[in-house]
Amino acid sequence: MGEALIDLVPSADDPEIHRAQPGGAPANVAAGLARLGTPSWFAGALGCDGFARAIEARLTLAGTELGLCARPQLPTALAVADPGPDTTGYHFHLQDTATFRLTERAADVDRFAAVYVGGLAAVVEPAATAVAATARAAAESSLLVVDPNVREDRTLDPERSAHRLRELCSLAHVIKASDEDLVRLWPDTDPDATCRRLAEEGRLVVLTRGSRGATAYTRSAEPVSVPAVPVDVVNTIGAGDAFMAGVLNWLSTSGARREGGVDRLRRERLEEMLGFAARVAASVCAQTGTEPSLPARI
Repeated sequence: MGEALIDLVPSADDPEIHRAQPGGAPANVAAGLARLGTPSWFAGALGCDGFARAIEARLTLAGTELGLCARPQLPTALAVADPGPDTTGYHFHLQDTATFRLTERAADVDRFAAVYVGGLAAVVEPAATAVAATARAAAESSLLVVDPNVREDRTLDPERSAHRLRELCSLAHVIKASDEDLVRLWPDTDPDATCRRLAEEGRLVVLTRGSRGATAYTRSAEPVSVPAVPVDVVNTIGAGDAFMAGVLNWLSTSGARREGGVDRLRRERLEEMLGFAARVAASVCAQTGTEPSLPARI
């Protein structure tokens, strides 16, 4: 549940030219899950312009169901990408767009094995209220997965945004966050200490560090780390969302949830999960675009 928008990405041939690429972390995760073979629904909002039609075509082609999408007669939000060597910054055009006119879905959550929330829709009204209500319901009847995916922009109130994202993390059964996310949400605490605290409260917590790999934390095992998969990097946009899709795909197909809960996974299972998700993320980094491919399970 969340935003589907358009990323305007500088062309590799001419940085002055930007190409329009469907994006938004929740939409990326939904499309990624479907491409990996896990049935997914996208609960967002699609507008009335050509960008919305491109987003719809992308999600439909991936195999994502759109029956929970709102259809307001408004334009699509834009995110102007500013890629760096390790991460990508954004400048947003969000106001008066269809993207954040989400419908609350609390009554629908028990239909699904997992509900994913986070990102811009979790902090931009009127979507934020709908996301919060849906997340509270999902925490009671489903597996609530949160990726805070913290964004900074002149149009966003950083303190209010951080408060909303911390509340979602407090409800979550699974948290996937980058080290940058955690520093922004808990600036006075080392990310490793934050992850240990969140895991001790009964969660599976996955910390991603880009090229430095990823670490999983639970209350029943010592943290488990894997390195990033070596790859000639073409693109980093969508890599974190591909990693998230890899984690969810693994949880849904490995039988892990029948082994006592996601917060009680054994060390070797955590290593298997992280390695698989890292290979999914690498499949995005090695190409243009944000569509992951299914790696062989090792």
